[in-house]
Amino acid sequence: MKPLKIALIFISLLLGYVSSFAQTKIMSYNIRYDSQNDGENRWDLRKDELVKLLEYYHPDFIGIQEAMPHQFKFIAEHLDHYNYVGHGRDGLDTDSEATPIFYDFTKYELLTKNLFWLSSTPKKISKGWDAALNRIVVYAKFKSRKTNQIIHIINTHFDHIGENSRLNSAKLIVDFIRNKKLTHKKIVLMGDFNCLPFELTIKNLEQEFENSYKSKNSLVYGPIGTFNGFNTRDLVTKQIDYIFTKNLEVQSYRCIDDRRINNLHFSDHFPLLVEIQ
Repeated sequence: MKPLKIALIFISLLLGYVSSFAQTKIMSYNIRYDSQNDGENRWDLRKDELVKLLEYYHPDFIGIQEAMPHQFKFIAEHLDHYNYVGHGRDGLDTDSEATPIFYDFTKYELLTKNLFWLSSTPKKISKGWDAALNRIVVYAKFKSRKTNQIIHIINTHFDHIGENSRLNSAKLIVDFIRNKKLTHKKIVLMGDFNCLPFELTIKNLEQEFENSYKSKNSLVYGPIGTFNGFNTRDLVTKQIDYIFTKNLEVQSYRCIDDRRINNLHFSDHFPLLVEIQ
């Protein structure tokens, strides 16, 4: 066999091997609920551009927080190749905020899904501990259509008032993982945790997961802060959104501070985007 032909075969096999370990992109995004008090930042004025942002980055998974039913349905209707799981925190078919997981169904197959409340009665519609509002977790198990590998995705939004609620919510998620025997599985936990990095809730989660922002082998890019409050003037330093991983290699972390055409923010939070191997 000629050397050139051998080289071409080798290159073809190598490219096939590399492609089987393709990167998976995961985004966490608090899109801000629809409030008429937001003035020039109202949902109806930014929704089209926000969908374009999602389409441009086109993550394999998107964990969205603060989505009212008409908001996540609008996203679902205008994003190609995505389905979602999850419903509102006050129950199915209620006009309440949700934390849906969107996924590219051309790349991943949904195997199982679950939703539970962050409270002492997680199977019931309920408010936990000192929380101001009902809070939920959406969990889903997916299989890659290309490699058949399994990944477990968890999306949540912790309470903004109750400190005990946040601490117990973190413990509840860790217990869920252990009870489901997922400790050695590939897991992504993401959301708006309403906690600063030095708070005990985040420290406790870092005992069980890897904080993708701190991952040793990943490239970190963008602002430290994730909550901008629609403020376009001041430096954003408040970090309350996170993507945690378990048994996965994070290759890059980005806090996306893109702007709308009018130089306003897409939401009062920046989206986070990580790439994992």
